[in-house]
Amino acid sequence: MSFTSRRMRSVAAAALTVGLALGIGACSAKKNEGGSDNSTGGPVTISLSYFGTPGFTQAVKDFEAANPNIKVDVKNEGQTKDFVPKLAQQISAGSGASDVVMLEEGMLLQYLKDNKGFANLLDLGASSLESEYLSFKWKNAFTADGKKLVGLGTDVGPLAMCYRTDLFQKAGLPTARDEVSKLWPTWEDYIKQGETFKSKNTGAAWIDSATSIMQPYIMQNADTWFYDKSDKYVGDTNPAVKKAYDLGIDMASKGLTAKLARWQADWDAAFKNAAFATVPCPPWYTGVIKERAGDAGKNKWDIATIPGKGGNWGGSYLAIPEQSKNKKAAFELIKFLTGKQGGIDAFKEAGPLPSSVSALADPAVADATNDYFNNAPVGKIYAGAAKDLKPIYLGPKHQALWENAFEPAMQAAEQGKLSPQAGWDKAIKDSKALAEG
Repeated sequence: MSFTSRRMRSVAAAALTVGLALGIGACSAKKNEGGSDNSTGGPVTISLSYFGTPGFTQAVKDFEAANPNIKVDVKNEGQTKDFVPKLAQQISAGSGASDVVMLEEGMLLQYLKDNKGFANLLDLGASSLESEYLSFKWKNAFTADGKKLVGLGTDVGPLAMCYRTDLFQKAGLPTARDEVSKLWPTWEDYIKQGETFKSKNTGAAWIDSATSIMQPYIMQNADTWFYDKSDKYVGDTNPAVKKAYDLGIDMASKGLTAKLARWQADWDAAFKNAAFATVPCPPWYTGVIKERAGDAGKNKWDIATIPGKGGNWGGSYLAIPEQSKNKKAAFELIKFLTGKQGGIDAFKEAGPLPSSVSALADPAVADATNDYFNNAPVGKIYAGAAKDLKPIYLGPKHQALWENAFEPAMQAAEQGKLSPQAGWDKAIKDSKALAEG
């Protein structure tokens, strides 16, 4: 998720925001609930912890310029697998967490169940913001009783397929995005095209990993994943989970996958080395590709439609731990980063598609092209799809079940360390034990 934005605000807008900041500074002179314990009258410093590439660099600069009484200490926490246990420990201990933390959608559900460690954004004035966000993003951050709002949405993840035009050309496949989209109306068609690609001996795999098909397929074909909506584990009986697993392992057995473990060093290097030709690609993933492939990948990647129909992969939220001593300033930062200008900044810097309705409608997003991806019309590809998204229910421990149980077992089967059946059995056993533990 990374984009660059250098836009000037109107004098009136800047004055209004600065006025808000000055108000925060005044409140910070005395410690009160939801306020700051800063008693010096100087700038308040708040911390922001994030993972991945959300594109916050320019947005934070713009926020600080408009809010001179608030400084932001930005902390890159690596990937979700690094950040999840660290944040859980900080929330449990009641100390050590940043004033603002980023929660991936799978993480958020855990904290909707056990939400004592997070501030209620409604108490800080969030109720007036409902119309600013896509409806499902707004609703998904509420506790079950509807009384507490834990986070505001940063981005959404409508699906597409990114592909290497140079490798397609080498294999004799079409390279124009409209023609490529016609190659794979279904996932079965996508696999058949992969077999054709393999037969051309390009030296590259068709896809990075068998596990990469899981999220897209399930998000398109189910209402839930590991849990039903009463939070009962159903990973072993959900037909979409088994079908997605079988499709991924089938690709591996046919030699179509690079057998890489995502988010690891060899996977990073594979982007630069053009080791695979396609990868399912929500908007935030364009930043992932650009960061890893670098200059060597510019204009080599393009974006086509995803096999199947629809689907949402990813999308995060920003929340305020209850332990924060600067909740009012933290809330101003959250509002900005998830609002129109912050969303546009992030989209330009790193690719994540904003949750902000006004940002989605702005020409900076709606009419955007991405010069790294061969000038693909990313606004048209992604923004139009965002309004029709129907995300599935993930459940409280989804992220941990996927990253710590199911994905490793599936990778072991893909790499031949386990048979396909043994990999499935282990994935189910480990994820079920974690869900019910």
